[in-house]
Amino acid sequence: MFSTRTSLSTLRPSFAAASRRPRRVVPPRRTFVSSTIHGLSEGFLDLAIALPYPPGWPPYSCTIILVTVVTRLALTVPFSVWAKNRQWRAENLVVPQLKSEMPAIHKQVQQDMKQAGFRGDKEAVIAEINKRSRVVAAARRKELLSKYKCSPIPTIAAPIVTQLPLFVGTSMVLSAASRAPTVLDSEAFFTLTSLAHPDATLTLPIMLGFITLANVESARWFVSAEVLEREQKVAQWTAERRARGERILEPRRIYQSSLRVMSVARILIAAMVPGSVQLYWVTSATFGLLQSWALDYWDMRRRKRQAIAGKEPPSA
Repeated sequence: MFSTRTSLSTLRPSFAAASRRPRRVVPPRRTFVSSTIHGLSEGFLDLAIALPYPPGWPPYSCTIILVTVVTRLALTVPFSVWAKNRQWRAENLVVPQLKSEMPAIHKQVQQDMKQAGFRGDKEAVIAEINKRSRVVAAARRKELLSKYKCSPIPTIAAPIVTQLPLFVGTSMVLSAASRAPTVLDSEAFFTLTSLAHPDATLTLPIMLGFITLANVESARWFVSAEVLEREQKVAQWTAERRARGERILEPRRIYQSSLRVMSVARILIAAMVPGSVQLYWVTSATFGLLQSWALDYWDMRRRKRQAIAGKEPPSA
């Protein structure tokens, strides 16, 4: 009897194992976004093979560079030119007209204060005049910006809104194309031993950081004399207010410092993405730097032409 029980007990685990059903492997659920990204990544790989590159040229790396340049030219450059024109109108039409109207604004404020019976010492009167004049000038500036169609919010937001979806979408497509198994694993370019893996030498991430920093620092190469003069006055006004113990925030300096920090952060982030994404980021950053130089140079030439035309005597 002992042997029979023992044999039955040894058979129970085998019966239990036989009764278990094999688990179903559930495929990952595809959403519209994932399906779109997968389709675009497959289309990118097909395009790289279809383009007639010369023998010896890496087709996938060349296609990444080509697609970056074409998409930036078609989708971002027109909006950047549009924003640059609006910025030019704000600096060369709104600011000079508002500057010419400031004496009249001060005079009108003084008359209003006299009619209202304002009383105080000289310093209090001057402070109140400046305070009320700033309010009137801000309202007038808003009117002029609307008149010349150069409000700052659309000017700043348009390039960001057009570039960010393109940048994020292309990065996702290339990242999906770099997932194993992929043909990108067999292609090397520059310091990349494989487009499917990050740059082991960190050359491309470091290049990306320097290009981004150059875009920040070179923004002042083409600044006009009027802008420099205005910035010096603002700096002097800020120093005077700080000497009186007031706390002043400088958004421009905060913005530039944030961009410098972002230049370093991009190196760390780029070091973790596939080589194909690194190549795209470096190409896009280089294109953005050259685009900024071209637009700033074009703006500088336009200011010089306007200054020459203003100095020419009127014809009889």
